[in-house]
Amino acid sequence: MHRPQRTRIRPSSRQVSQFVNIWETLQSAWAQMGSKERSTQREGISLDNACTLENLSNTRKMERTVPVLCDTQIEQLVDIKPFEKAIKRDGTISYGVSSYGYDVRVGTVFKIFTPTPKTGGLAVVDPKNFTDDLMITVDTAQQGRDHVIIPPNSFALCETVEWFDIPRDILVLCVGKSTYARCGLIVNVTPLEPEWRGKVTLEISNTTPLPAKVYANEGIAQFVFLKGDQVCAQSYADKAGKYQDQGGLTLPRVD
Repeated sequence: MHRPQRTRIRPSSRQVSQFVNIWETLQSAWAQMGSKERSTQREGISLDNACTLENLSNTRKMERTVPVLCDTQIEQLVDIKPFEKAIKRDGTISYGVSSYGYDVRVGTVFKIFTPTPKTGGLAVVDPKNFTDDLMITVDTAQQGRDHVIIPPNSFALCETVEWFDIPRDILVLCVGKSTYARCGLIVNVTPLEPEWRGKVTLEISNTTPLPAKVYANEGIAQFVFLKGDQVCAQSYADKAGKYQDQGGLTLPRVD
């Protein structure tokens, strides 16, 4: 019976070189993994299982990454009243839900710092003994105006139009809007803690040497909502925070 003659294929020098490079790479990798293999084998765990466990651990770490809520999640998970959709409003500084945040509006009541208090004495800001004498109150609704003027290098307190009820596993951070930031107006708000409720007191600084307008009932800042991997052990409601359920602009308090 005739058998076909086998043909031997000789690899080219280039193929041999590639094979050698791959083999050296594998040897180097195996040497680095040797210590891990020995330690896992002592514990009765195979190298394949150890790699699988490590991959699972890395996956779980990625799953624990703190997510930022998107527009649909904000509407579903956070109680905001009134809640406004993301629509374009001509001639208005934008407000309402955005891709990954919510642009709040500033209300009509403002308290602006004055260097000369009603007592006529020296004005000193003391967070432990804060007095309304340091400020003048302006309500644009009562005055029939759509804006307030903040003096140069001055500071004002105001409130949001919106009322918030923050879930127990969510923390809220505040950032300014670019429209005002480019005019030298800086908005500062401390974080809204889990289970905090109320209208937010806003702090606005005019860092320019010129008077600046702030428009009532229009956008002033953006809130970003961070959802925790686990529910906190103690919320703002649990510790009976002093700014809980505030209905509007609230001056500094000390427990």
